[in-house]
Amino acid sequence: MDQKKIGRFLKTLRNDKGLTQEQLAAHFNTTSRSVSRWETGSSLPDISLLVDLADFYDVDVRELIDGERKTDMMDSEIREVADKMADYAGNEKNKLLRFIQIVGVLGVFGTLISLILQVLSYEPDLKRALAILASFGGFVIMGIITLYVTGILGRIAKHKRFVKTAKIVTIVMLAIGAIQILKMVVAVALMLLISFSGKITVMDDISDYELYRQDQDNEYHLPINDMTEVLPYEISEEDVTDYQYTYYNPWDAQYILYMTIEYDDSSYEAEKDRLEKIGVEDYKGIYSVTDEPSGYDLVAMDSDSYNGFVYAMVPEEEDGSITYVMIYFCNYFLDLDIHEYIPDELLLPGFDATDGNPDQEAFKEEVNRKNK
Repeated sequence: MDQKKIGRFLKTLRNDKGLTQEQLAAHFNTTSRSVSRWETGSSLPDISLLVDLADFYDVDVRELIDGERKTDMMDSEIREVADKMADYAGNEKNKLLRFIQIVGVLGVFGTLISLILQVLSYEPDLKRALAILASFGGFVIMGIITLYVTGILGRIAKHKRFVKTAKIVTIVMLAIGAIQILKMVVAVALMLLISFSGKITVMDDISDYELYRQDQDNEYHLPINDMTEVLPYEISEEDVTDYQYTYYNPWDAQYILYMTIEYDDSSYEAEKDRLEKIGVEDYKGIYSVTDEPSGYDLVAMDSDSYNGFVYAMVPEEEDGSITYVMIYFCNYFLDLDIHEYIPDELLLPGFDATDGNPDQEAFKEEVNRKNK
């Protein structure tokens, strides 16, 4: 027990009450000398007075004996606990910060590797370009966050020259990126404009066939090459029993044509002889084709995995008629739904030139392999 501490505490309590030693002595029927001895620690109040003193000063007896208020002790304990909690929270915060820093660095390297792989395997395609742009944006954002959580950004910010250079570089890069995006938007807009302006034209007037076949200045002219040699150059309109020609040019021209001609005996043999000299190329497997149309025999076929098919056929029971079919396109796919523009009985079984067909995918894989 610290008597001097208790004395100082009693003096503080008396002063808080605004009393003199004489006044306090009179209140408790004792002498001022006794009060002075209590407050100097020379002696302690009689035990019988402790409860009265505690009630008078509105404190606990234990507080008088300890020489300090419990609230002061509690404040000290609370501060000690708070300091320990702060230290603990700081340690946990540092652990979490280190974890975030590690994740940030790994994220930066991950997005950088993804960006590099996408650039190395890039093919001109809007979706791929947008994916690269998104990856680059993610790389920049992840990089800034990582620099911030590692404290590097704060240290960099103190170097004004470096900050100024970084701003200039950033502005230049953003300008270059904006120009590239603008070019992309313009290119896409032009493609969409051309695509929407491309009109599907379906023609069934046989009197115009020779014009399309021979006049290369005509808007709807048919291509002139080895494949189209299967088609007759000149015809007798009155011999044509069925004809339709569909032209579509969203970006690159696409041609779908079928025509049946009934020849007289001599003309039939002459035309059949011409076609047989062209011959039937190996066509099975191209665009998933499995065979010739049911009920017909092919007499001429020119096929190409890039452009499609031009063929001529006669009924299995020959009747002097020859049917010509042209399905001509490019870039390994056909925009048009072939079943809307040619009767199914004239189509090669299994024919598939829709976007994403096996031949198109094989071409893309070959391009990717060569670019690696």
